[in-house]
Amino acid sequence: MSVALRHARVRYGPLEALHGVTLMAPGPGPTVLLGRNGSGRTTVLRALAGLVPLSGGAVVWDGTEVTRMPAYERARRGMCLVPERGAVFGSLTVRENLELAAPDIAAALGAYPQLGPLLPRRARTLSGGEQRMLALSRALLARARVVLVDEPAQGMSPEVAARTYQLLGALDACVVLAEQRLPPALGAPAGRTVLVHELRRGTLVFSGEAAEFGNRDPEPRRRGP
Repeated sequence: MSVALRHARVRYGPLEALHGVTLMAPGPGPTVLLGRNGSGRTTVLRALAGLVPLSGGAVVWDGTEVTRMPAYERARRGMCLVPERGAVFGSLTVRENLELAAPDIAAALGAYPQLGPLLPRRARTLSGGEQRMLALSRALLARARVVLVDEPAQGMSPEVAARTYQLLGALDACVVLAEQRLPPALGAPAGRTVLVHELRRGTLVFSGEAAEFGNRDPEPRRRGP
């Protein structure tokens, strides 16, 4: 259970967003893509999901190259992307959003009881944090083999964010999270470690375990002339 990029390049018009990135996300358990805005972490998720084509390199899923497999086919086979924006159907109610993922929504309400009173409301009327809960609940109901999430705890309270990372860390799936900072509450199944890949300007600058990332030497400061 794994997804990977091999020497992946992605272009947006004349600009190259990924410069030959090679990384792997094994499962079950979480892998974190770290980087500031513009680092390429969102592009990595979109490339894995098939939403942006590669201009070079390959996407590999469980040892099989799927570079040319369309996004809908990857989704049908168990890959779920939760983007930073537009992850819910705003014109549908919370209940309708959940029922699109599965007819039995009990697991979603168990994960996020806060959604219970919101079931009749249109998704577009929810706060940012509530929309993230709804989007992640849909991913939980889908029982995906690969879950790709961009900024999972955006807009959430610290308590709900901690609950979110607990849920994602416990999934029996390959989980890839795009974050600006390493989440303090993120855990992994017994016997597994959290992997971290750090990106800067479309280039991979670190790959290793979370403990190694926390103990690495800080980047040396540039001295003036």
